[in-house]
Amino acid sequence: MYVPEADVVAISDILESAAADCANRWRIPEIYGEPGSILADPKIDAVFICSGTDTHAQLIEQAAEAGKQIFCEKPIALDLPSIDGALEAVRKADVVLQIGFNRRFDPNFREARDQIEAGAIGAPHILRITSRDPAPPTIAYIKGSGGIFLDMMIHDFDMARHIMGDEIVQVFAQGSVLIDPAVESAGDVDTAVVCLRFRSGALGVIDNSRQAVYGYDQRLEVLGSKGRILVENPLPHTTVRSDADGDHTPALLPFFLERYAESFIEEARLFVSAVQKGTPPAVSGEDGRVPVVVAMAAQRSLREGRPISLAEVEGI
Repeated sequence: MYVPEADVVAISDILESAAADCANRWRIPEIYGEPGSILADPKIDAVFICSGTDTHAQLIEQAAEAGKQIFCEKPIALDLPSIDGALEAVRKADVVLQIGFNRRFDPNFREARDQIEAGAIGAPHILRITSRDPAPPTIAYIKGSGGIFLDMMIHDFDMARHIMGDEIVQVFAQGSVLIDPAVESAGDVDTAVVCLRFRSGALGVIDNSRQAVYGYDQRLEVLGSKGRILVENPLPHTTVRSDADGDHTPALLPFFLERYAESFIEEARLFVSAVQKGTPPAVSGEDGRVPVVVAMAAQRSLREGRPISLAEVEGI
């Protein structure tokens, strides 16, 4: 429907009832309980891996060995050996692998990136990214997610290097548990700020919160030598009502599905195009690896209370 160039022919989920519900809604002809059946089906050219993080690397390897073209949600894995094994399997099989960093394809962020790349604000000097969820996930989810840096801020690490057109070389992270004490027992923080240093010498600041009571908050600003670019939150509409109590504007969009609906469609469209045309994917396996390294550096920085270079993490 949204990507007419491709036909969805099968769906797999360990909860077959969930697969059946989805198949019924979208008229998908085949339902499987195990992904192996999809990988063994010769009619299937490409797969979307949207399962739990701990299954990504193994499914990428299996899909590559089966000769399938692969789209996989972030992160590839929570450790570098697993990521490197998956990427090697992709290289050996010579298949497409695209990683699901969808925010690159949000129309507003994409416009900002295009203008920066065209030199509209000169050389980028300072980046500021704000990402705040309306409510925290469950503690069970946090325990299996890899934590705020690998689960939530990883999107911002990808956006940072993408929007700046530069590589991150050092991070300094601070974090607190200010929302739910149970987060600390899960070994994580729910409020975090990370300072970045880029190869060019440019600087960046990312702030994340698991709870912004006013809605899903996603903003970005880049200051350059010739000006700045600011991306604010899109709103459901631009109508402002004024009365004796002041001005009333619409609330922010509720969560990521509404905020990034267009970007999810666009990344899928670009993946299908890469498969059909034999062109490089819009977000490569290496693009998927680097933000994990940055997240690991942030975790280590938080533990040790000092700036951590990415070279230190790579040397583990």
